[in-house]
Amino acid sequence: MRYSGSFSLRNLGKSPVMQLFSDKLLFTPGPLSTSKTVKAAMLRDLGSRDTEFISRISYIREKLLETAGVSKEGGYEAVIIQGSGTFGIESVISSVIPRDGHLLVLINGAYGERISGIAAVHGIPQTRLVYAENEITGTAPLRAQLEKNAAITHVAVIHCETTTGIINPIEEIGKLCAAYGKTFIVDAMSSFGAYPVDMPEARIDFLISSSNKCIEGVPGFSFVIARRDSLELAEGRARTLSLDLYAQWKGLETDGQFRFTPPVQVLLAFARALHELEAEGGVKGRAARYARNNEVLLKGMQELGFRVYLDPEHRGYIITSFYYPDHPDFNFRDFYGALSQRGFVIYPGKLGKTDCFRIGNIGHITETDIRELLRAVRDLVSGYAITGKTNE
Repeated sequence: MRYSGSFSLRNLGKSPVMQLFSDKLLFTPGPLSTSKTVKAAMLRDLGSRDTEFISRISYIREKLLETAGVSKEGGYEAVIIQGSGTFGIESVISSVIPRDGHLLVLINGAYGERISGIAAVHGIPQTRLVYAENEITGTAPLRAQLEKNAAITHVAVIHCETTTGIINPIEEIGKLCAAYGKTFIVDAMSSFGAYPVDMPEARIDFLISSSNKCIEGVPGFSFVIARRDSLELAEGRARTLSLDLYAQWKGLETDGQFRFTPPVQVLLAFARALHELEAEGGVKGRAARYARNNEVLLKGMQELGFRVYLDPEHRGYIITSFYYPDHPDFNFRDFYGALSQRGFVIYPGKLGKTDCFRIGNIGHITETDIRELLRAVRDLVSGYAITGKTNE
């Protein structure tokens, strides 16, 4: 097990790489466990207008397009936004929808609700299409809305809704949006880098993700991959100064620099993380590791009697929701705390009406780490029997 809980100042000042803590393993949807080399990439100072840093930003933008399977020559752009993933979402929502526009939000979890909340704050007219939290955002209700409401100009959906781990059918949704001439926005926060996404095939205009998800960087910025023609339409539409997506893009295109102070060390770490993604075999290679992590986790948890919230056909391999055991001795706070003491961090649930907790399969973790977690869970529940059917 990696975590010792120890802290030492003994070598402070003696080494350029100071390991003050032994890291816990993070089985969460982000921030995630990262490699030592990604962390080490942050241990330097570099000016934000330095030519080396500007070159690194150019590399990151190029690699983001490559990871998405698109290119500048093919009409796509990568824009980096300071702040967490929600900053990137708000940048798109507040920048690309005109004053006379209308947003349709497909909602089957907390993050779809967040997009709706952003639109409400900015006074953007919206239609909320709400599904059950264990139901994919199917196209039949969407088609009905598009048929009856000609005012709709933009449609937004979450790819991997990390409330539950459900995977929504973005290709089907995107093709339907294109057929009706609607701009398509995809929150790919927890999927980009680990789920192959064909942006042209899915007719995605704006795809948003962040540094601390499946690319395995650290928190500090988000990014938008956009069709250039859709991005150009955003000129003059922004409702904020700092989150103006078009202005951010034009600044990066003009001199390679940010309009406001960038998170330099975080970007250096991300450049290293992109290199490690490529070394693992790109999106395909990373997907294979995460899928295997998920396979081992599901088998082990179900053998212990835990039930999975989502049916197999709807769930992905990013994060999995498990029902609380139906046993009077189970208390999630105690369960979480005991696992944390052993060096394993899981996530509470975000479901509105169902008691669940979540375990992520992403980040710099392996099948061996999953098995260590399962041993810890088995130790904690060995004092009572957990029984219940599985979803398989």
